[in-house]
Amino acid sequence: MNAPRPGHGYDEVMTPSGQPLLTARGVSKHFGGVVALDDVSLDVFGGEVHALMGENGAGKSTLGKVLAGALPPTAARLTIDGKPVSIRNPLDAQRLGVTIIFQELDLFAHLSIAENIAIGNLRYQERFAVSYRAMAQFARPALSRVGLSELSPHTPVHSLSVAQQQLVAIARALSMNARVIVFDESTSALTDEAVERLFAVIDQLRRDGVACLYVTHKMDEVFRICDRITVLRDGRYVGTRPAKQTDMAELVRMMIGHDVRSDAHAAACATDRPLLSINNLRTAGLRDVSLQVAAGEVVGLAGLVGAGRGEVGRALFGLDPILGGQMTLKGQPYRPHTPRQAMKRGVALLPRDRKAEGLMMQMSVRENASIAVLDSLNNLGWIRRRREAQQTDHVGRQTRLKAAAPQAVVSSLSGGNQQKVLIGRWLLREADLYFLDDPTRGVDIGAKEDIYAIIEDLARRGKAVLMVSSELPELLRCCDRVVVLNEGRVAADFDARRTTQEQVLTHATSAAAGHARPQAG
Repeated sequence: MNAPRPGHGYDEVMTPSGQPLLTARGVSKHFGGVVALDDVSLDVFGGEVHALMGENGAGKSTLGKVLAGALPPTAARLTIDGKPVSIRNPLDAQRLGVTIIFQELDLFAHLSIAENIAIGNLRYQERFAVSYRAMAQFARPALSRVGLSELSPHTPVHSLSVAQQQLVAIARALSMNARVIVFDESTSALTDEAVERLFAVIDQLRRDGVACLYVTHKMDEVFRICDRITVLRDGRYVGTRPAKQTDMAELVRMMIGHDVRSDAHAAACATDRPLLSINNLRTAGLRDVSLQVAAGEVVGLAGLVGAGRGEVGRALFGLDPILGGQMTLKGQPYRPHTPRQAMKRGVALLPRDRKAEGLMMQMSVRENASIAVLDSLNNLGWIRRRREAQQTDHVGRQTRLKAAAPQAVVSSLSGGNQQKVLIGRWLLREADLYFLDDPTRGVDIGAKEDIYAIIEDLARRGKAVLMVSSELPELLRCCDRVVVLNEGRVAADFDARRTTQEQVLTHATSAAAGHARPQAG
């Protein structure tokens, strides 16, 4: 085999011995003038869990969809068991034993488990009349393999948890005699308990000789369950490493092209001028919250789910009625009743769920970014499109947004780039106070660094930032102070540079902490 060009070909010295179950060579995928995959090569062996990693937009999900027939390739040379094959659509893939578990599950919610497993399944032989009993008999062995034997095959899918729906999708793949299963960000919406159950199923698939191609950006998962790791960057192959012979630092270098300092901390920019003061705030989810945020200061909100972190943002943005307490913003009383009032006073809210609460998924990148500043773009009822383009293009560069075009539908972007569009919306607004609810949720390490840089720039420009995160290292890295909430109350207030994850966790989890007086770190 000819030596591959740097950044394109396959690193053969890293492969196990024996014949790969599936090989891919020269895989390319173009969307108009945009190159999503450029001459990518990959080997997948039976009985291995093979991670596909890269920044959002690197091409990892696109490669998985090409292999599973969900996207036709622009160019590709594929073999299964050493024999050349052509995969142009999902039926081709199914016949060859390749399938995909999508991040957004493609189940029919109002049909039963058995119907979902049987529909479009080449191994299910339909009779002249629909037989629900036959469907159930066909589905049971696959459900048993994924640990769902206790469920009736006649159960409607919409009544299942997200984790159970994911296992039904895996059962459907197994019922097709799948030999290669692509898992596309399969744990993004799962609880810790559900993740453990999924990992147990994947481990059993490995023992059964099934090849699992695991698309993810979560480092801890990769080192826990994967045998080998392939990294893509900007649609090109970078390299493949055995999981046991590499570490996080090397993977980060491969993904983004340079080192990232894990101990980096934003420079302190806080002034002695309080921009926001909250005293004894009460809402339906907050009991008695008091805190201050100065201009140029980044304050983190830590706590368990339900502790009241997001509720602080909802109160600030006029989404939840305020039942008691006082707030001042820039020295003036502040009590918003609607988001419009909050925006006029200079408050911005980045919601936790960008798809359900932030973006209009079928509108363009430019329309999503400019929607918060339409009042300034309005001219006698008409939008000044040239000015809109100038402003949105500027924040696109500022956030390092990767999109095919400003007119591209935002649903076509990766998760990290969708988040940048949403952040860009509020950068256009030039707010004074930014409430960021888990701003790096579901994005890769490269996009995280870009978002951290944006937060640092906001602080340098004298903005006040309140930031929620479920990742304590992120709060300690980005914030000047960390306020811990417990049961709707402030349990502690720490200097981020002088505290530890253990101290924060102690106050977040202690039953008595929610009733204790705040303590300085």
